[in-house]
Amino acid sequence: MAQQKAVLTFDLQENTKKIKALFQGDATLIARYFENRADSSIQCCAFYTDSMVENKLFNEDVIQPIQQYPFGRRGAADFIDVIAKCITLSDSVDKTNEIDKLVQAIVYGDTVLMVSGCNEALILNTKGWLIRSIAEPEDEKVLRGPREGFNESLLVNLTMLRRRLRTTELKMQYRVFGRRTQTQGCICYLEGVVDKEVLAELENRLNKFSLDSALDVNYLSEFIGDAPFSPIKTVGSTERPDVVAAKLLEGRVALFLDGTPVVLTVPHLFIEHFQSPDDYYLNYFFASIGRVLRLIGFFLSLSTPAIYVALVNFHQEIMPTPLLISVAKARQGVPLPTVFEAILMMTVFEILRETGIRMPNSIGQALSIVGAIVIGQSAVSARLVSAPMIIVVGITGITGLLNARIKGAVIIIRFILLILAAIIGLYGYMFGMMGLLLYLLNMSSFGVPVLSPLSTAKLQEQRDLFVRAPWWFMIRHPHFSDQPKERAKNGKRS
Repeated sequence: MAQQKAVLTFDLQENTKKIKALFQGDATLIARYFENRADSSIQCCAFYTDSMVENKLFNEDVIQPIQQYPFGRRGAADFIDVIAKCITLSDSVDKTNEIDKLVQAIVYGDTVLMVSGCNEALILNTKGWLIRSIAEPEDEKVLRGPREGFNESLLVNLTMLRRRLRTTELKMQYRVFGRRTQTQGCICYLEGVVDKEVLAELENRLNKFSLDSALDVNYLSEFIGDAPFSPIKTVGSTERPDVVAAKLLEGRVALFLDGTPVVLTVPHLFIEHFQSPDDYYLNYFFASIGRVLRLIGFFLSLSTPAIYVALVNFHQEIMPTPLLISVAKARQGVPLPTVFEAILMMTVFEILRETGIRMPNSIGQALSIVGAIVIGQSAVSARLVSAPMIIVVGITGITGLLNARIKGAVIIIRFILLILAAIIGLYGYMFGMMGLLLYLLNMSSFGVPVLSPLSTAKLQEQRDLFVRAPWWFMIRHPHFSDQPKERAKNGKRS
């Protein structure tokens, strides 16, 4: 049998006691009592949460109009309707008698207005709290293009998205996540462009979300991802409105969450780790060079330690004689095997990088650079490691910074390749790379292969893969979009 919902009565004092009892111990709940100046029998009580209501708006749009309005000879039951239709200036007014809905409105920042003799209350939109100013995301800076980034306000973020997609096809569906936090979220997509199967699958996975809290989108990301134990993400994330708008135009779905500037996007392809907003704001020639450099950096960051260890330990005949002699001289007196050298120095480098991230910006970068120089020089002088290993680790670390968004997966794969190369040389390295390729080929994000469009064998969709083709050459939507129509007329000049 369903539990009966608690509702308001006609007694104002009893109603206020019920609300206060539910918020017992919460010092931020404000109960504001006032009455009509012409008729003192019209008693009112407004509940709201301190610092979540704009006081000027509350006083001018709610209290003052009610105090000054001549109600005349109306019944008590009509007061609520008169206030809702004729008095209050709030842009959003709802009426209910369910206490649960009133409590939820209060914690969301609305004002709940009760009137004596009425068994219903009004929910008024008087939200007004301080928010962080709009600034460019630190991790997604561009040389050219918009300087806006999302902040922690859901409504502000949705507004920034709406400014870029001024079309009725943009759909926004609100949802609530977390039984205790009641965090408001929003699913955004373009009707007619989005893959309906992806949208349905996302909604199905979100319906299974049953945590008591959702303080960040990572809570949702780990629930809806395709490979929860994989270091390679199948759910994208960004803090830039222009990036979200571009992904929606390609048929993807975006998931916003109040309280965080990060937005999730699905499906997420592996090539997106190497794409930057700069690629689409700069000339396609220079953008392509930058993307190729990021791809080369990814390969070097993964492979340099493993290839060096394999050559030194197993395949000296491949190395030029002068280089082999130089490496042999540098390793004289070093007590550690090459593989342990690499593991030690890579671990130290990652510790220094993590320390630099956690420290204040003013000293973080200096600490990382000075620490790396001092420790590297001291280790070589003490004959703990060889100078070539310092160079190898330096190349590995610097190239890894080109793709910071995938650094976690790179670190894990790098160590796996290093261990395989230390066991059976280049054969182990190649075996590891083939295993990585097969693993990626079997991965998907909401039914879309993560190696798309490479795995689709469609030339049109590979024009934004390793290089970025001119806009007049990219005239169709991705294959997972429900809109096969051309997105641009081919205006190529002869």
